[in-house]
Amino acid sequence: MPIVNRFADLLAEITEWRRDIHAHPELQYDVQRTAGIVAAKLREFGVDEVVEGIGRTGVVGLIKSTTGSTDQVIGLRADMDALPIREVTGLPHASEFEGKMHACGHDGHTAMLLGAAKYLCETRNFSGTVAVIFQPAEEGGGGGREMVNDGMMDRFGIQQVYGMHNMPGIPIGEFAIRSGPMMAAADLFTVEITGLGGHAAMPHNCVDPTIAAAQITLALQTIVSRNVNPLENAVISVTSFHTDTEACNVIPQTVHLKGTVRTLSSGVRDQLETRMADLIQHTAQAMGATAAFKYQRNYPVTANAVEQTSHAVKVAASVAGEAAVNAEAPAVMGAEDFSFMLNERPGAFIFMGNGNTATLHHPEYDFNDDAIPYGCSYWVQLVEQSMPA
Repeated sequence: MPIVNRFADLLAEITEWRRDIHAHPELQYDVQRTAGIVAAKLREFGVDEVVEGIGRTGVVGLIKSTTGSTDQVIGLRADMDALPIREVTGLPHASEFEGKMHACGHDGHTAMLLGAAKYLCETRNFSGTVAVIFQPAEEGGGGGREMVNDGMMDRFGIQQVYGMHNMPGIPIGEFAIRSGPMMAAADLFTVEITGLGGHAAMPHNCVDPTIAAAQITLALQTIVSRNVNPLENAVISVTSFHTDTEACNVIPQTVHLKGTVRTLSSGVRDQLETRMADLIQHTAQAMGATAAFKYQRNYPVTANAVEQTSHAVKVAASVAGEAAVNAEAPAVMGAEDFSFMLNERPGAFIFMGNGNTATLHHPEYDFNDDAIPYGCSYWVQLVEQSMPA
């Protein structure tokens, strides 16, 4: 079955929802307006049960079959939060809030799941129960973890869970997915390097922490190239280098480094944390400085289950055609906190084409409304094929 015809009729309405959300972006857990709109629309559609405040500001709606009901419960998840980026698109529906922007397409994800919920409430052409999940704080806040920790899976009896994300560069109407690791684990680290500050004209009387920090920054890059198996995937990026002074003639006392680590396997993740600690400590020591290293495990690997991935491929092919579905897409070193949900229940995360647009997290990015019928149709077909009436 191709795109569901009903979404041609609903496209203008869903687009209006999407652009309203885009114009009013909210960050992390502070999504009260967006969550309020979601909850109100779900009730308007006739969703059987709407629960707010899951994972602080998340919303879950339950849509139940009216005939041939079973005890199956499938979860469909969309994220609601925006990013702290200044939008420069100049579009009529551009952000009205300076420094906040839907630069990752969560406005489109929310609108598409709302569209699917409206259709599913109208037709009820399935057995079992659909849990539509609207999550806050995907962008670094761990909203998926908070919803899981709030007991969402057990409370609503969710047995399988599915996610979807738009992807610039993939043509509209195409999908990409893979079994196993789909997106990387994302960890954070900080390093505080302490030397002996003093006059920059007398470096021999100091222990310069900037030199130690520079050596550490460069040395960290050798871990991936010289310690990790070349057939594995890993990224170490130092993204912040900050001293305790801005004066040109002062050697600082301390330097702070921050960065991120991305991996696709638990073994490499463990290896990098251990090797980084050793390298940082010994490099600082060799330069006469000391270093305090902190490593925070943040988002786990987003790993798709084999059975659910195979099902998602079939569903996407029924919407877009077999040629439009890449079932062996390369893994991405970006991260997703949908991984917390996949750690609790089997499921699959799929990419949907956003066309030739600016990349994600770019100030000129905008979700492509032409993708809406494909995303909505995927959600609906996933439900109807997973739990046929």
